[in-house]
Amino acid sequence: MKGFLIKLTCLLLLLLVTAEKTESREPVLHRVGGGRFSWKPNVNFTDWAIHEQFFVGDWLYFGFNRQLYSVLQVNQTSYDNCIEQDFINNITKGGRDVFNLTRPKPYYFISGRGYCSKGGMKVAINVQEYISAPLPVTNGSFLNTVSSASEFPGKLYLFVLAAAFIIACVLL
Repeated sequence: MKGFLIKLTCLLLLLLVTAEKTESREPVLHRVGGGRFSWKPNVNFTDWAIHEQFFVGDWLYFGFNRQLYSVLQVNQTSYDNCIEQDFINNITKGGRDVFNLTRPKPYYFISGRGYCSKGGMKVAINVQEYISAPLPVTNGSFLNTVSSASEFPGKLYLFVLAAAFIIACVLL
């Protein structure tokens, strides 16, 4: 029974180390159009969006004059045709508004009041699920793994700790 409890403890510790190794990512605030107040006509939002990466949990910041412009979340058809009616969500609150990207999917936004068709005020973004990169392994050998891991000092510590737990569990 004692050997079983020791092995169970080793397994639990190994799971904790593995869970600790899991990478996370802090949410990013994307300033739509690239500036503090750049939700306005004649900004190339398509070009801006192409150079950004959007992940679940990130935020969009729309900075604009709320007396002139608005931000509407729409479907793709409404986006393509600048249709303001039957929008999904009106983001417009105070002119410095944020929107949380909660699911991996395409999102579409336009400005109402005719500015979508007049000034090209629309943006489409594609949100991805964040997947952390695994620790590199070269040719499957232990030494190559350690040398690859040494390029990532924080991960090397966890790798060595995990290896020690595995060896301890196997020897018991």
